[in-house]
Amino acid sequence: MRQEKLAGGLLRIRGLTSPIKSALSYVVKSKKLLVGVSILSALILIGVLEPLINEFRLGGLKSSAIGFFPRLLMPSLNHPLGTDHFGRDVLAMLVTGIRNSLIVGFLVGLASITIALTISLFAAYKGGVIDNLLNSFTNVVLILPSWAIAAAAVAYIQRLDITLIALIIASFAWAGPARQIRSQVLSLKSRPYIDLAKMVGEKDSEIIFLEILPNILPYIIVGFSYAVIGGILAETGLRLIGLGAAEIMTLGLLIHIFMTSGLIIQGYYHFIIGPVISLILIFVSLNLINIGLDELFNPRLKKVTGE
Repeated sequence: MRQEKLAGGLLRIRGLTSPIKSALSYVVKSKKLLVGVSILSALILIGVLEPLINEFRLGGLKSSAIGFFPRLLMPSLNHPLGTDHFGRDVLAMLVTGIRNSLIVGFLVGLASITIALTISLFAAYKGGVIDNLLNSFTNVVLILPSWAIAAAAVAYIQRLDITLIALIIASFAWAGPARQIRSQVLSLKSRPYIDLAKMVGEKDSEIIFLEILPNILPYIIVGFSYAVIGGILAETGLRLIGLGAAEIMTLGLLIHIFMTSGLIIQGYYHFIIGPVISLILIFVSLNLINIGLDELFNPRLKKVTGE
């Protein structure tokens, strides 16, 4: 029995090596995936280097610090995006906004996928009453007016930080990935290799983590990506109506500031171009990654696109 389990483990390792090599090869060939990963990597790099960039440009000042520069300067070498009506460097605020919006998005993605896996993976594999109850709860969350409830929660809570905002949004964003993961687990657990794993004496935890989880990894990645997009969209929507912590600079807050200050009406269009283009780049890059992954793991779509 022990030798059979060892042989099964070796076969799994060999079986996973080929798809990994194939995936790496496809990443190099897929223009969609390369462009998406490249854009997202550049934005993440900007966010990671934000403290160094603003330290170099502002000399230790915070990007939200008021009155350290002349008001409403047009774009120049010293201020590539100009300054706002409070004398703040717009480029510095944009870099901070990119960093914080990405943090919110990735926190929502991580929290959503963690909740989705916890609820769906084990329940769908075991089935029974618990699975039915959790599936019903997931369906209820899906039909709730989640954004309105999140807006009410954000308006009610006095002290907000990035983590708390992300958790409020993630408390509703997990339902979509959970439903998709559940359907895949239900399909996989009836496959012959799962029956074979049970015959050689593998425990349920081994089957879940070594047999099922690697096969639903593409759906987890895509679910994470959509949760990130949804998280950034939800946070931006909350900021556009004036909700959220005013001290946390995000792309949504930047758009809200410029829309409510009257600068756009006065013709200072360059102020809003930065945050709008940044949001578009985030969404385009994540969608390109999703399309590339779908073509990679969906053989039928792969044939249609000719990749």
